[in-house]
Amino acid sequence: MDIDSNIKKLFINGTISLKEAMKKISKEGQGVLIVVDGQSMLMGMLTDGDIRRAILSGHPYSDAIDGIYNDHPHFVSEPTSHEQIRNIMLQDRIEAVPVVDDNKRIIDVVFWDDIISETVQRPKRKLNVPVVIMAGGKGTRLDPFTRILPKLLIPIGEKAIIDIIIDKFAFYGITQFYISINNKAKIVKAYFEERYSDYHLHYLEETRPLGTAGSLKALPRKFKGSFFVSNCDIIVDCDYSDIYGFHCEKNNDITIVGSHRHFVIPYGVCEIKNGGTLKSINEKPEYDFLVNTGMVVLKRSVLKYIPRNKEFHMTDLISSVQQKGGKVGVYPIDEKSWIDVGQWDEYKKVMENFEKKL
Repeated sequence: MDIDSNIKKLFINGTISLKEAMKKISKEGQGVLIVVDGQSMLMGMLTDGDIRRAILSGHPYSDAIDGIYNDHPHFVSEPTSHEQIRNIMLQDRIEAVPVVDDNKRIIDVVFWDDIISETVQRPKRKLNVPVVIMAGGKGTRLDPFTRILPKLLIPIGEKAIIDIIIDKFAFYGITQFYISINNKAKIVKAYFEERYSDYHLHYLEETRPLGTAGSLKALPRKFKGSFFVSNCDIIVDCDYSDIYGFHCEKNNDITIVGSHRHFVIPYGVCEIKNGGTLKSINEKPEYDFLVNTGMVVLKRSVLKYIPRNKEFHMTDLISSVQQKGGKVGVYPIDEKSWIDVGQWDEYKKVMENFEKKL
């Protein structure tokens, strides 16, 4: 029996590197890869969560996935009804189940969307936490748009970017939103005046720019625990409940959402010694980084480090927490899960992709 070509695209072997696996799992968009031998026999499965845990435990991107992937995954033998597979998915919170023959060769893979009604949402944890959206800046990187509009109202298709951000949090049941405003504050208020009746919107008004963290000092004391902070010009497309769960499990004071970025220098890089003698040329070197996306989770207790009515940035807050012995963690996501719409090049890419879908 021939295997569907779309399923074959998910096949990998255990010798590929973490970097290769990250690229492939992002490209295929299913959140999972299937580890097979040369005969398409099921050896294991690799999820984006497996990759994230490997990175956090110190594995370099060049490490092979052997020993990282799950070598005892859920699978079913033929014949198994869709109803039985559906029950497995709902019970064990999994989104892909391989179907194998008597020799454990893969015949098919059943995904959540294949057999579960759209009315049944994937197993996401609802979150009863506030969200702060930082929108007090002038958005100079998107000039001249932002000479007229505040950056949180820059359109993406038929929606403003703030609509997309709020909708993504609202999917997890979040209803409490605080928006820091300064530049063009009256326009922002007018936009929200008759919108979002299902949500509770509050403003943190800055009389002067307070940096990327200064306005957080004005948050009310009534909520405890932890909360999300997001820049108003980014889109993070991943499981927010998992981010929050990671933050709580690690007992972090601050959790930074970091995106993998791969850079290739398109030149030979010269290394010199003794005042100008060439030591070597590294041709088109490649580098991997985890970069700050502009989304973090904060414990309410860290706000005590923010001075009142003074310019103070998130980097300042992170440094203060670390200096006081607090714990700052990083939650890694793949590079396609983060878009910085505040940069013209990225904004143009978003609009091009949007137009292709029309």
